[in-house]
Amino acid sequence: MSDAPVDLLLTAGRVLTLDDRNREFTDGAVAVRGSEIVAVGPAADLAARWPRAPRLDTPHGLLLPGLINCHTHVAMSCFRGLADDLPLMTWLTEHIFPAEAKLTAEMVYHSSLLTMAEMIRSGTTSFCDMYLFTAQVAAAAADSGMRAWVGEVLYDFPSPCYGELASGFRYLERLFADYAGHELVTITVDPHAVYTCSPDLLQRLHGVAQRHGTLYHVHLAETRDEVKGCLDKYGKRPVAHLDALGVLDERTVAAHGVWLEPDEIELLARRGVKVVHCPESNMKLASGISPVPELLAAGVTVGLGTDGAASNNDIDLFSEMDMAAKLHKVNKMDPTVLPAVEVLAMATRQGAQALGAGATIGSLEPGKKADCIVLDLRHPHLTPLYHAASQLVYAARGADVIHSLINGRLLMQDRRLLTIDEAALGRQMRDIQARLAEKAA
Repeated sequence: MSDAPVDLLLTAGRVLTLDDRNREFTDGAVAVRGSEIVAVGPAADLAARWPRAPRLDTPHGLLLPGLINCHTHVAMSCFRGLADDLPLMTWLTEHIFPAEAKLTAEMVYHSSLLTMAEMIRSGTTSFCDMYLFTAQVAAAAADSGMRAWVGEVLYDFPSPCYGELASGFRYLERLFADYAGHELVTITVDPHAVYTCSPDLLQRLHGVAQRHGTLYHVHLAETRDEVKGCLDKYGKRPVAHLDALGVLDERTVAAHGVWLEPDEIELLARRGVKVVHCPESNMKLASGISPVPELLAAGVTVGLGTDGAASNNDIDLFSEMDMAAKLHKVNKMDPTVLPAVEVLAMATRQGAQALGAGATIGSLEPGKKADCIVLDLRHPHLTPLYHAASQLVYAARGADVIHSLINGRLLMQDRRLLTIDEAALGRQMRDIQARLAEKAA
């Protein structure tokens, strides 16, 4: 007699679980009921348990957990290529902040949806976003079916979304009310950075994060100028400044973490702070190289992020993994630094832990959410395959993903998006581009 029915049986020529034992199955399968995984193992065994289950068979495929983008700004896809080859503060203050002042809620919704289409197509199933008009970012995530942690950026000056700062706090509370208990969307608290937020604002927002039991997501130690400015203004480096304010704890997600001293790394580890490494954006803006090997050695959980499309310029975590692994090898002049297995973990299990979701996503295990992707292994650049992690980090590309399942729902099958109308979205983005170009003229 078969077990209780399942909604889908995903089979593949190879299954990579990334569980505690790093189990792999040749001719494996994942059984899905509702939003959850109920079994992982040999395809023959699962097919015998559920002989009548609907199936999606990919004998030439590699099935693994979906990738997790721990730091991005999804709506910035509308600024892709707008201002390249500039230092961060010039790029930010002279180009991005003025462009953001022209944003509307409708622009943010469609630009966010565009990035979600890119992420689904390239294997990302969860993302953590901080930006403007977050109600529209959250709506786009819910409409697309992606798993998302999203927060409205607050800073000392008025926002194009909510206006004066006092209204920002009211806007944030409405977000918490609107998405309380949502299956896919989690609201976070997002002070922009130490150079745009007063000590009082940083502390007030930390109180909001504590009250709601959510993440406190902030840019930290991204550039030398940020460190110098913090020293000049407060007499402390950014990590010490935030620690003195009492805002560093296990819910803090620090994006970038480039300019960190050994004692700061030890402090971040002691406080349980999570760090998100964004190598491509940091390289493009010449911000520097985060000391990721040292962070990991100290026991800091490190996730991987793309940053936004205005500073990357794509949102493909496969290319981010490849870059992360190679960057640290050449930086240390040691080919053994940051091996593929560790980098893949940063994009999956460690990313889940960074977002406080290690119990629900990041690996293929019974009881976890059914967030998984399948790559087509028939491509020449993926042949032959000796070690799955090495192939994924050094050879695979986002375009190799053919199926994507999030929360038990197929969002892409055979490279066709099932929740986003790409043709209509393309028309919307051409209109947004024209409007932004007209306003910039």
